[in-house]
Amino acid sequence: MVGSETDGEAGPGRDGGRRAQLVNAAVDHVVAHGIADLSLRGLGAAIGVSHRMLIHYFGSKEHLLAEIVRTSEQRQRDVLSRLRLEPGLSPVDAARLLWQQLTDPRLAGHERLFFEIYGQALRGRPEATPVLEGLVYDWLEPLVAAEVATGTDPTVARNRARLGLATVRGLLLDLLATGDREGVDAAMEDFLRLYYDAK
Repeated sequence: MVGSETDGEAGPGRDGGRRAQLVNAAVDHVVAHGIADLSLRGLGAAIGVSHRMLIHYFGSKEHLLAEIVRTSEQRQRDVLSRLRLEPGLSPVDAARLLWQQLTDPRLAGHERLFFEIYGQALRGRPEATPVLEGLVYDWLEPLVAAEVATGTDPTVARNRARLGLATVRGLLLDLLATGDREGVDAAMEDFLRLYYDAK
């Protein structure tokens, strides 16, 4: 719960913070309960605000879903950053741990939402298109920085980062489509071996 809806009425200066608070609460709810039959009224009740307050901050259910995807992506980048800073944890082990988190069955609904919003953005749906701005480049920046820090040429680092991102997303889509966890895990292991052995 994020508090009563009157919390959001303390003036325009608090709108940004309150909006972020609501998005984070919505992400937590979606991760825990999935998106099946999700409605603004039901979501609002679950996180302690009215559906009218959600409309006030996000305009529509579609806009809120897009914000949920963007916030979730940022959380995943934060996890990767923390893993890379873990003492004694190699880059390949950090990649494995992130992969395990991304493929947690409890996040399957969330991954489906990601690809759904991605598809809507590619079709030009106005409520979804802002998501495209960061779906690739927001990931490339930290991935490239990590590669360059190990001595990789920046151009090579960018190409490798793009390849890695595309591979992870492709295998996530494979898992959702086929349910073949053993197959995608084996493919990821092969990719990690090739990726890190090539450095």
